[in-house]
Amino acid sequence: MKRTFSILATTVALLLLTSSIACGPDDGNGLDDGNGTDNGNDTDNGNDTDNGNGTDNGNGTDNGNGTDGVPPEVTSNHPLDGALDVHLNTSVQVTFSQSMAPGSFTADTLWVTSENSGVAVEGSYIYADSTAVFWPAQHLDEDTTYIVTVTTGVTSADGGELEADFVWEFTTGNDYALGEPVNLGTAGDYVILAKSGISTVPTSAITGDIGISPASATYITGFSLTADSTETFSTSPQVTGSIYASDYAVPTPSNLTTAVSDMETAFTDAASRAPDITELGAGDIGGLTLAPGVYQWGTGLLIPTDVTLDGSSTDVWIFQIAQDLTMAGATDIFLTGGALAKNVFWQVAGKVEIGTTAHFEGIILTQTSATLETGASLDGRILSQTAVDIDASTIVAPAQ
Repeated sequence: MKRTFSILATTVALLLLTSSIACGPDDGNGLDDGNGTDNGNDTDNGNDTDNGNGTDNGNGTDNGNGTDGVPPEVTSNHPLDGALDVHLNTSVQVTFSQSMAPGSFTADTLWVTSENSGVAVEGSYIYADSTAVFWPAQHLDEDTTYIVTVTTGVTSADGGELEADFVWEFTTGNDYALGEPVNLGTAGDYVILAKSGISTVPTSAITGDIGISPASATYITGFSLTADSTETFSTSPQVTGSIYASDYAVPTPSNLTTAVSDMETAFTDAASRAPDITELGAGDIGGLTLAPGVYQWGTGLLIPTDVTLDGSSTDVWIFQIAQDLTMAGATDIFLTGGALAKNVFWQVAGKVEIGTTAHFEGIILTQTSATLETGASLDGRILSQTAVDIDASTIVAPAQ
């Protein structure tokens, strides 16, 4: 095929040369650059190479997918090739030289297999900031070598393909690492971020920025908004911070689009972590003191009485809840031992309801709605993929 196209391209070049002599602009040496114009360098830039679908990609190079995409390169990977004593709760990460197409990371293009069994590890894929992350659905086996394969099927955002499969291996030990916090990206710039609505029954007290997208500012109610002269944000007597909406002046709309995307990625990240403990208390953790770790319930979760999270300032708690999270009124979540709200993540597939005068700690990542009833308070963030409703509530962004 390449020989055929080379012959055809040569024929075309000769024809164009004739055309150039007859009518093309001349630079003084009668040489053609492949488009009827003389470039004065005795060479033809006519693109003689096929890009895999019978069309020319404009640079004489075959990228195999019919686009002008620049082939990406792997710039780093985790764990490192040949690494030993890797923690059993590790993730697998690959960072590229450019932005990638998130949808190109699948079980057919990036996989992890056990050298012992040859069976692919089940898990979830997350992509952000030029890095693809694979989270195994369960912790890895002890003292086992795993092989990671990234194929040429992964593509850059502009369609360029990896030029060759990237393969490496690592070997696990027999212990666990401290949990990694969920990466909130730019969603972490907001104390409340929602997609469809944010409402308050005055008077609430909120410390931190608020954002809504794709809904407009008209879906922020009860705050008595005052637009800033730049028209990029508003203020409210109830908010110590700024309020942003998708219909405000640039760059607010694009910033919010990115933040909402980061919020959704964070939700997936939290949901993807392999659990340490499942179905604790049959979905009722009232009265318990919980150590750091990943907790998972296939049901809803009830907090009818006080709960304590005991750990250090670097410890992480992730709660994966398949249905609703419900906290009774006049109850508290306490952090002891130096534990920080910024390291506590509540990933909730259903709705979140915090009862009257209850106090909650941590980052709420909900796929539906979040409601704080009268007088409820939160040290953390609410990142909701639908709406947030509060009633004379106090919300403070967590200390970093």
